Amino acid sequence: MRTDLFPPLEVRDSGMLDLDGAHSMYWEECGNSDGVPVLFLHGGPGAGTIEIHRRFFDPDYFRIILCDQRGAGRSTPRASIAENTTGHLLRDLEALRVARGVEQWNLFGGSWGSTLALAYAQAFPGRSLGMVLRGVFTCSPREVEWFLVGMGRFFPEAQRDFLAAIPETAHGDVLVAYLTRLSDPNPDIHLPAARAWATYEARCSTLRPNPDPVAAISDSQDMLALARIEAHYLAHGAFLEPGQLFDGLDRIRHLPATIVQGRYDMVCPIETADRLARAWPEAEYVIVPDAGHSALEPGTRAALLRAVEGLKEVVGG
Repeated sequence: MRTDLFPPLEVRDSGMLDLDGAHSMYWEECGNSDGVPVLFLHGGPGAGTIEIHRRFFDPDYFRIILCDQRGAGRSTPRASIAENTTGHLLRDLEALRVARGVEQWNLFGGSWGSTLALAYAQAFPGRSLGMVLRGVFTCSPREVEWFLVGMGRFFPEAQRDFLAAIPETAHGDVLVAYLTRLSDPNPDIHLPAARAWATYEARCSTLRPNPDPVAAISDSQDMLALARIEAHYLAHGAFLEPGQLFDGLDRIRHLPATIVQGRYDMVCPIETADRLARAWPEAEYVIVPDAGHSALEPGTRAALLRAVEGLKEVVGG
């Protein structure tokens, strides 16, 4: 069984999909044009896709489709939170499916990508073949509070730097303070806040200290898109009803699914994945004993590749 990523892949087709006159979404395809479709859903929200994301999938078998969600990556307008909600994103994915002539597809999503995968599959169960979820997140108040405050119990240095970017008088409501600064049109205000937010998340994302996640977000506009859109969604509970993703499980219980979770994931703690696995016993639940949040840690990477191989047993496309 393969335990490392597939070799680098060239994009076979790409473009910009007009969504509603206000936003355009970047998409790309690689792999087998006649293969079984699989959609990669990136995290954040606001993180965008990168080249390495293509490499979780066997290019001889899968028709690999990636897209940058509203405001993220190469989508335009960049870092925009106008008309940017989960409902918008679900409609965007359906528009992409129709535009690319896909009848059904598999879903692969980590962190925020797992949130979006669950929401999409529940909204369109007939369009979903199977799912691979990693670092499960549902944007509950408990999860949001953990991200903003709780992680500091394990990463006090990172949290001190995170809090230092806002006035001490604003420490009682960190999310409002950051969202205010990130939404400010002045780069002298929003860029330092974006850098502090994105760096905080990256520093807490791996089990062992690793400079790569921080280096990967060195572009100021990438940091702004991640931080601004992420804060926007956290402030609004991801535009989901409380418990919505658990209440809707009966709509997708029949779908083959694998939940992959790092035991020491500090960004999206294991308790949410565990709750999902108990509510959805039909899904396979894989705990990686020596991993944090990042999909690229060795144990998590291997578990995800095994899970994707399992999608080959799903007939469709």
